Amino acid sequence: MTTVHPTATAVAPTAPGGRDRAIDLARALCISAVVVLHAMMVGVTVTDAGPSFVNASDGTAWIVPLSWALQVMPLFFVIGGFSGATAFRRARARGVDGVGFVAGRIHRLLLPALVTIGAAGGMLALLAAAGVPSDLVTLAGFRFAQPLWFLGVFLVCQALLPALLRLHERAPLRSIAALALAAAVVDVARLTTGIEGLGFLNLAFVWLAMQQLGFFLADGRIDALSRRARALWVISAVAGLAISFTSGIHSPDLVANINPPTTALLLVGIAHTALFSLFRGPLERLAERRLPSALTEFATPRAMTVYLWHMPVLLGLAGLTAAAAVVTEAPLPAVDSASWWLTRPLWLALALTATGLVARSLAPVEALPAPTAARSAWRVGTAAVVGTAAVAMLLVAGTSVVTALVAVALLGTALYSARGPAPTARRLALA
Repeated sequence: MTTVHPTATAVAPTAPGGRDRAIDLARALCISAVVVLHAMMVGVTVTDAGPSFVNASDGTAWIVPLSWALQVMPLFFVIGGFSGATAFRRARARGVDGVGFVAGRIHRLLLPALVTIGAAGGMLALLAAAGVPSDLVTLAGFRFAQPLWFLGVFLVCQALLPALLRLHERAPLRSIAALALAAAVVDVARLTTGIEGLGFLNLAFVWLAMQQLGFFLADGRIDALSRRARALWVISAVAGLAISFTSGIHSPDLVANINPPTTALLLVGIAHTALFSLFRGPLERLAERRLPSALTEFATPRAMTVYLWHMPVLLGLAGLTAAAAVVTEAPLPAVDSASWWLTRPLWLALALTATGLVARSLAPVEALPAPTAARSAWRVGTAAVVGTAAVAMLLVAGTSVVTALVAVALLGTALYSARGPAPTARRLALA
């Protein structure tokens, strides 16, 4: 990258209220891509033994090109870094410290999560009471929990953002290089030892590196590069991916590279970020058009609600599809058959519409203002740890009625810890 002063200012926002239209449109497209990708992976069949729910992408060739088009998580974290850095710098200018900033982020992330997980536990209880086989209830809980990894990792990234942004402002290249190098070391250790569990260390290093890349975008450093330099970054990243695929270092299925995360995602993030910068102008102009503007205005205040609720919606639609097939005795097309592909446009339209309707009705939860932030780093740090522990428990143990209740209790504790203490009579008198 070219030498730019560490405190270079971000590109001027292009929307009222200080928002960046290109970033908001990219975020809206990313969240839409996540819903589409997960919807494509839903497979429903009915056999003599009853309904069966499978991952429709298992053993198929189409998941590879689809993952190249829709694996947007690296860009999601880059956008998170851009937005977080921009928001924190504005808050810092108003006198808000890092503790207060992180407390607000915890509230924005965990309050809608508490509602979603509580509702999921209630739905699982209703399924069990209705006599749904226990293995299907367990599978539903497992599928619900799978996308929650993003919530846990994003919470950690945002909790560390003030400290990492200060480090970026002092040593931008060294800070991101250290994270990328740590991710590469983890990959090498996993590949040489065969211990897949080592790869989960990259839940920190890979995604923190992508957030750090977002800081460069917020500084204006990437946009300051020549178009030729940015194009070379894209070409180099894609070439690195091609080499890693052909040499067997990484799977060409980018979905497989997310669990655990691999350094292939770093290359994807670099390519996506450089492409975003190259096409930032056209994206800004596109964002002003009616349909893209409507998508952005819908998704921006509801991004976390859409993410948290899209899987329950997909599971509900899959269950209704199976129930309708059982009641009507109408056969369902075999997964990956020609008939199945013909039904995908309708299925995707239904999935996106249903997710949008649910998000519209539940978005007020995400919009609730955060209470007075605690001025205790210990309280806010505890909140981040407890919130992350709640998500980790669901990922490891799966979601059941019991684990959902425990998670709700932990999330409630985290939210209480992150808020300021209630004003006492003495504080009111001194105010």
